[in-house]
Amino acid sequence: MDIATSLGLAAGIGVISLVILMGGNLHMFVSEHAAILIFGGCTAATLIRFPLSSIMHGVPLGARFASTMRRSTQRELVDELAGIAEVARKSGPMGLEKLEIEDPYLAKGIRYVADGYDTNFIRDNLERDRDNFLTHLDEGQKIYRAIGDCAPAFGMIGTLIGMVQMFANMTDPSKLGPFMAGALLATFYGATIANLFCLPLADKLYLKLVDEEINRTLIIDGILMIRESKSPTLVREMLLAYLPEKHHREADEGEAEPVAA
Repeated sequence: MDIATSLGLAAGIGVISLVILMGGNLHMFVSEHAAILIFGGCTAATLIRFPLSSIMHGVPLGARFASTMRRSTQRELVDELAGIAEVARKSGPMGLEKLEIEDPYLAKGIRYVADGYDTNFIRDNLERDRDNFLTHLDEGQKIYRAIGDCAPAFGMIGTLIGMVQMFANMTDPSKLGPFMAGALLATFYGATIANLFCLPLADKLYLKLVDEEINRTLIIDGILMIRESKSPTLVREMLLAYLPEKHHREADEGEAEPVAA
C-alpha cells in the first residue's frame, strides 16, 4: 500500500468534512441533482473521449497502481540481479529454477533464462510485456486527468442550470434557497472530485509510469546480461547507470572499504 496516497486522501476528506461540520451538517451538502450531473456528465464525457476497452483496462489498473507501492526499489533490483548473475555463474541456468523471486516481471524473465530461450525471444517478449503494461498505465492516468479536467466544467454547468431555475422561480421565494444551494453544490462536487481525487491520482500514476518504465527496462537489460553469462560485477556496473549519481558514489565507497581494510 502506498502510504502517501492513503494519507493524502484521508487527510483531504477529513479536512473537508471537518470544515463542513463546523458550519452545519453533512446533510446540507447532499444534492442528488448535483451528483447526477457531475457523475453522469463525467462518465458521458469520458465515454466520448476514450474507447470502452481503454476505460475497462485503464481505470481499474490506474486505481490499483495509484494505491500500491512497488516491492523493490531500483537499487534493490540492481543488487538482486547481481545476486542472480552470481547464482547463474556458479550453478548455470538450471540453478535459477530454485530461486524465489517476488517481482512477477523479474521472475518471468528468469524463467525464460532457466528454460533456455534465446536472447531475441527473451528481449521481444519482455519488451512487449513492458510496453503493453505501460500503455494501460498511461491510459489510466489520461482517463483520470480527463475526468479531473471535465468535473469542474460540469460543476459550472450545474451552477448555471441551478441559477436559471432560480431566476425562473423568482415569484416563489421558497424555491430560491434550494435552487441556489444545488447550483453551488454542483461546483463544489466538481472541484472536489477534480482536485482531491482525479488530478492527484493522474499525477501519481504518471510518476509511477516513469518509475515502472525505468525498472522494467533495468530488469530487461539485467536478464539479457545474465542470459549472455556476464559476470556479476559487470552486471552490477552496467545497471548502476540507471540509478542516481549518489548511488554510484555509495557503490564505489562500498567496494573501496574492503580494499582499505
